[in-house]
Amino acid sequence: MSKPKLILIGAGGHAHACIDVIEQHGDYQIAGLVGMPEEMHTWQLGYEVIATDDDLSALANDYPYALITVGQIQTPEHRIRLHQQAKKLGFQLPVIISPSAHVSRHATVGAGSIVMHGAIVNAGARVGSNCIINTRALLEHDVAVADHCHISTGAVLNGNVTIGPGSFVGSGSIIKEGLTLGQGCLVGMGLAVRHNQSDRAHFFGNKKS
Repeated sequence: MSKPKLILIGAGGHAHACIDVIEQHGDYQIAGLVGMPEEMHTWQLGYEVIATDDDLSALANDYPYALITVGQIQTPEHRIRLHQQAKKLGFQLPVIISPSAHVSRHATVGAGSIVMHGAIVNAGARVGSNCIINTRALLEHDVAVADHCHISTGAVLNGNVTIGPGSFVGSGSIIKEGLTLGQGCLVGMGLAVRHNQSDRAHFFGNKKS
């Protein structure tokens, strides 16, 4: 029985990491990537860029599944726009979990999210839609990550942390247990966050803007 075909929307570096997870996951066949006009007909790890954003409506007639594979650091807006567009066009947005990740059977992961190699999503944790739980990130018990967030490589969210929609937690940063980060927050790399952060806070250790 053939595997369902999956379109990847985004053809940059994050797409490369997603391709590896999807291949290891094994439930979908990558049909091609959607990229920028200048990326058309290039090949990314053996898969062709077959379309641009303008072609998504036509692709939706031929392919049932899509995943947003654009990265997210400074802003989630591009991922949010593409996610909303894909949903409106009728694409199904699967959950992709690396076989080397651990997602507790008592945790939930929303549509269109990817949990990458070595990540841990512990009991009671809730991950929203269109999220990136990146390589070796740790979401401890009862963490809540809202839609459109990126928890970056090696980040640690301790128990009962709440992350608001569209937020980014940088590589190696640690969020103290029980804290809340508001909507659209940006936490830099390698930081310890010990206090709640309001909506759209940019936290860079001693410097906060």
